[in-house]
Formats: sequence, structure tokens, C-alpha cells
Amino acid sequence: MRLTEAAALALATRLLEEHGAPHDHAVLQARVLVTADMKGHPSHGLRRLPRLVERIKRGLVDPQMKGTQRWRADAVMEVEGSSGFGPVVAMAAIERLAPHIPDLGIGLVVVRNANHLGMLAHYVEAIAAMGFVGIALSSTESLVHPFGGTQAMLGTNPVAIAVPTAAEPLVLDLATSRVPMGRIHHHVATDRPLAEGWARDAEGHPTTDPVRAKAGAIAPFGDAKGYGLGIAMELLVAALAGSALAPDVRGTLDSHFPCNKGDVFILIEPSLAPGLPARLSAYLDAVRASPPAEAGAPVLVPGDRARGRRAAASRDGFDIDQRLWEDLNALSSSRVLAFEGLRS
Repeated sequence: MRLTEAAALALATRLLEEHGAPHDHAVLQARVLVTADMKGHPSHGLRRLPRLVERIKRGLVDPQMKGTQRWRADAVMEVEGSSGFGPVVAMAAIERLAPHIPDLGIGLVVVRNANHLGMLAHYVEAIAAMGFVGIALSSTESLVHPFGGTQAMLGTNPVAIAVPTAAEPLVLDLATSRVPMGRIHHHVATDRPLAEGWARDAEGHPTTDPVRAKAGAIAPFGDAKGYGLGIAMELLVAALAGSALAPDVRGTLDSHFPCNKGDVFILIEPSLAPGLPARLSAYLDAVRASPPAEAGAPVLVPGDRARGRRAAASRDGFDIDQRLWEDLNALSSSRVLAFEGLRS
């Protein structure tokens, strides 16, 4: 079925409000989820909302909290997330730090004990819109096996970078695993097999069965290179945020444990060199205009595909699984509101 952005936001916001979230907290959390669907990443979209509601009911998410901030140093803000919504805690800290960046040149936010952030692109895009270079890192449960191994020992440890230009920013958002675990869960929910090479089962054997993969381990992307980057991110986030390492992390994919992963955000004042934003834009345009490997498949730069999908979804709506929509409506007392704005 096809759903409009307005209808999705209305239901997600109302559903979170019904479970105790202040309006502004509900709007932000709903926006992060819906935007993921609009960008073509349903694994980080509304599919996570039933679990989020269950975590609120169990007291594992406190929808009222914005986190407790303290300055560790002039350019370092430390945040105790106190089980708040990940987007709410993160954006509150980023918005407090941002006014200091023109004087500091660079600033760091480290977060412990906040809930799942969703797609990291949201945060670096917001930082780029403020005029700064943005970098975001996060950790997860043990979900990825080391290169040459079979047992899950690392998190998927995503990283996002946004660089402002004279036009749209460059936005890179990727996990250091072959795919995020959320995509494995999405394949389970939609009864679709995995691609070869994505995962191993609990016995360490390669598998395309998403149910078996959930109990096993995801491959690092790029073999040794992705593994090296992933384990470096593992230690970097834990060292800066003081958060748990992957074997002890819980709470991003379950409804039973407090979320104890770490998050890191870096804001950097770009160079004031004359004409730099225009030069960056011109370079990206030159990359896009370079000869494609296949006719009819133009070269893109990071962020182009997601931006195009979001624009199309804003115009035409986006697809959502019928069962998921029915489950969301079952959780809400506002069924009439939920179905407004549907497209056939």
C-alpha cells in the first residue's frame, strides 16, 4: 500500500503522544522514522515504531527526557541520555553546542544511555544545514563477525559525514557491516531471503535465511577493510563516550533491556577560503558528469540517491507493508486520523 508523508507523520506522532511523549519529542522521533522510509530504508523506518512503543510501555524509554548535558572541556559536551529518545537527546545536545563552534572551530558531543538514533544522516544533515561539517558515529550490539571469523563480536558501528557546499551537502551514511541488522529484521518481516555473503548462522555457516541470520552474524563490508574500520569505530566510540563495548551492548533491537550503546557527534567549522563552497559543488558536479560504466546509469555521489527517493516520496507517497500499517493502527486510538492521506 502507498502512504503519504503527512499521514505517516500524523499517525507516528499521535501514537508516540498517546504513550507519553511531549509533542515536540514525538514530532522529532516520528520525523526520523518516516524520513528513513521515504529515503528507501524501511529497516530504520516505521517498522521500528511498534518496538519503540513496547519499550516505552516497559519503562525502557523515557519519552520525557532530553538528556543531562555537562561540559567535559571547552569543546566537549558529555550527555547522559537517561533512556530518552535517541533523536531528542542527540539534537538537544547538537543544538546547544552549535553556537559555540564559530569560536571553538571544532566541538564534540558524546552520549551514553540514549535510545536508538535511526539513520545517522539525519544528524549530519542538520549539522550541515547549520553551516558546519558533521560527523556522527554510533555503536550497537555484537552483530558482525571479524574478518576471518564466524562469531558476532563487533557492532555494525555506522558512520555518517556531511560536508556543506554551495548546493546540496555531500552526505555519506553507512554501516561498517555488509548490511545493518535492521535490514535482516526487515527481510524476516517481509519473508524475503538474504543475498549471498551477507550473513552466517549461529553455527558459523553462510546463510540466506534471515531468521537464521538473526541468531548469527553479519559480514563486515569490504572484508578486512570494513572489519578494520568497524573495530576502530568500536573502540573510538567507547573511548570517547565511556559506553559499553559490543558484547555488552543491549537495547537497540530488543524490548527487554535498557539501551547502553554510545553516540559521538563532531561539528567542525569549515574553511573560510574564498569560493570554497562553490568549488566543492563544482567538483561534485564534475564527478556526476564523469563517464558512467553503464549507459543510462549516471554516476552519483553519496546522498544523491536518498535525496531523490525522499523527493519522490514527498510528491507521490511511499510504500509500506499492509501488515505493518494495520499493526500501527492497532496500537493507536486514532484510527480515522491514521487513514487520512492514503494514496492508491
